[in-house]
Amino acid sequence: MTHIARRMFELLEPICLVTYCAAECNEELVALGHRTYWDGYFASRAAPLGRVEAHVVHAAFYNFADGEAARHIPSAWETIPPEASVAARERGSAASLRRILGDELADSPGLVRAADLTTKAATSAPTEGRVMYAGMRTLAVPSDPVARLWHSATMLREHRGDGHIAALVGARIGGTEAHVLSALEQGIHPPESFGRIHHLPKQRLAAVMDGLRERGLIDTESHFTDAGREVKHRIEALTDELATPPYEALSPAELDELITELEPITATLVATGSQ
Repeated sequence: MTHIARRMFELLEPICLVTYCAAECNEELVALGHRTYWDGYFASRAAPLGRVEAHVVHAAFYNFADGEAARHIPSAWETIPPEASVAARERGSAASLRRILGDELADSPGLVRAADLTTKAATSAPTEGRVMYAGMRTLAVPSDPVARLWHSATMLREHRGDGHIAALVGARIGGTEAHVLSALEQGIHPPESFGRIHHLPKQRLAAVMDGLRERGLIDTESHFTDAGREVKHRIEALTDELATPPYEALSPAELDELITELEPITATLVATGSQ
């Protein structure tokens, strides 16, 4: 089933990315009163967890630098209820999907079927050890097929993300270290230039790189060693393995049907960069 988990990630990720790449979600959050993109991001993504403190959000999100969550949580909720932020996130994301897909594809029987099967998978996995996924499971599933497809794809993304964090913790790879390994896998060099970490203090980045060198995961020129490549491979393989439970709820015929119905949807989103 691990190959199914990887294939589903490839098909569903462009659906989820409209939240971060397209304009509508941020416009909805700004209209609520969130001052910046990151205020809206933290407020709306963390909202299913309830009004938890910043250190809880930091732990659940895992890959943000120390102090980043605290710049937005709980201040982003002081005048805007979490429920309003998560609803705005859904409205904006669904609007982006509908705009990019166009009415013909958005209103098609194939999308309705894809939404139904994605929801069946997304609501079938155990929640134990899956903090972000469990939070999403507390939210009502939308009735509109486009919104339902986004919502369920996002549930599956958080489920996979929870498993990825477990794999990283097991490999003793911290959040910033994970970004370095990801940058190297993408061919970004020096990895410190990666957009997710380039803004961090140079002293912090230097300490991270030194730690990876001491463990033999990168060499003196900040390239992967064989050991580093193997660690990254094991993390990704385990992430796929841990992402399989939702899809066990679907029969082989349903999985084939879901893949077939998602392919034109995903292809359209990929062609626009989910924007």
